[in-house]
Amino acid sequence: MNAVQCRRLADGLTVGRAAIGLPLIAALSIGQSALAWWLLLLGGLSDAADGWLARRAGGGSVWGARLDPLTDKILILAPLLWLGASGSLPLWAIWLLLARELLISGWRAGQGSGGPASWSGKAKTILQFASLLLLLWPQGWGPATTIEALHSLGFWLFWPSLLLALSSAWGYVRKA
Repeated sequence: MNAVQCRRLADGLTVGRAAIGLPLIAALSIGQSALAWWLLLLGGLSDAADGWLARRAGGGSVWGARLDPLTDKILILAPLLWLGASGSLPLWAIWLLLARELLISGWRAGQGSGGPASWSGKAKTILQFASLLLLLWPQGWGPATTIEALHSLGFWLFWPSLLLALSSAWGYVRKA
């Protein structure tokens, strides 16, 4: 596969990931937790794949660099808002994440290349995906004690992801 094909496929995965947010929140809203979990996993894997393809192509498109962080935010904020509404996570913490994402999105919009992600920003995204996958682990997928332990682990992984989000935001703001 040549560089142009890699970039096109990476951009296609990014668009596909953006489209997952609405079905994910709809699945959560109607109690289809297994579908929601699989959609989130698919979104996380597509994020990793499009990054790999962009690197293989020697860099992604400017369009992809601008759209990729926004699709990550849609995919992560959809279940976070649902978890906040259901009382699984505190709304103030989700508000902090939303404010951080809006701030960084605004900063990136002013960058010619879309503003490349920092390593702490990438680590934050990976930790958020892991936390959400554990928090959303469906009830029927194991004994109640195991599921409770997975949900608890997801809750506790959320806090370092919030700290990484805020510290990476500080790093972006310092560069501005």
